[in-house]
Amino acid sequence: MKPMKTRIVLFLLVALLTAAALVPAGEAAPPVLRLHIRANSDNAADQAVKLRVRDALLPLFEAADTYEDARSFVLSHGAALLETCRAVLTAAGVPYGAQLLLGVSDFPDRTYSGARFPAGPYDALEVVLGDGAGHNWWCVLFPPLCVVTRDGSSPDAAPDPQAGFTFESDILALFRKWFGK
Repeated sequence: MKPMKTRIVLFLLVALLTAAALVPAGEAAPPVLRLHIRANSDNAADQAVKLRVRDALLPLFEAADTYEDARSFVLSHGAALLETCRAVLTAAGVPYGAQLLLGVSDFPDRTYSGARFPAGPYDALEVVLGDGAGHNWWCVLFPPLCVVTRDGSSPDAAPDPQAGFTFESDILALFRKWFGK
C-alpha cells in the first residue's frame, strides 16, 4: 500500500507544479475605455434626452485598433462631441448644458457581447447632462462594444462565450487511467 500512496503524492505534486507553471503571472488586463452618459434627472423627459444624446454620439466614434487610438480620438474630437451634445439639448429645448470629462470612473459588473467587465475603476469619457443626477447609460468604446438593440437598450446579457465547448484535462485523464476513477 505504501507504493500506492507514494505514487498518489508524487502525482499530486507534479499536477500542482504543472498547474502553477501554466498560470500566467501578473498579466495585466488590457486597457478599456468606457462611455458614460449621465442624465440630468430621472424624469421621463431627461431620460429621453439622454438616449437622444447617446444616439447622436455613437455614430461619431470610430472603431479603434488600440486603446491609444480610442483615447486619442476622444481627445482630438472633444469639441465636436460636445457640440453634438449641445445640438441635441438645444433641439430638445432643455435649459441645461453638457460637460465632457475624460478620466477614471467606477462601474458595476457588466457583460457586453460576451465579455465580462468586473466592477471597478475604468478610464471613461463621461458625458454629464445638466446636473448629471439621473440614471445613466454606459458602454465600452474600446474594445468597441457599444451595442444598442432595436428597442434602444443595451444588451445586458450576452450568450455564454463557452457554450458548445468541452474542456478536458490531461492530468485528470491520466489520474483516471492510473486509478480507475
